[in-house]
Amino acid sequence: MKTIKILIKGKVQGVFYRATALKNAKSLSINGVVKNCLNGDVEIIAEGNIDKIDDFLNWCKKGPPMAKVSEVFTEEIERMNFKEFKIIY
Repeated sequence: MKTIKILIKGKVQGVFYRATALKNAKSLSINGVVKNCLNGDVEIIAEGNIDKIDDFLNWCKKGPPMAKVSEVFTEEIERMNFKEFKIIY
């Protein structure tokens, strides 16, 4: 089990990034949260199987078709025991 905080920079708001992240996370059995940041970034906390987290992170580097991801920063953090993956508005 691994928990990471992911910060995605670029054109990542208004392109269905959060909704697509939710769909991908659920398909990989990853729990956590995704939210828009005031500065235009997207922040995700993802928790799950190490291999699945790696797959999810690879998706985050591309995002949905209309996104233009410029940078992705990750930080391993303490486990938070999420029960599901959800969007924070």
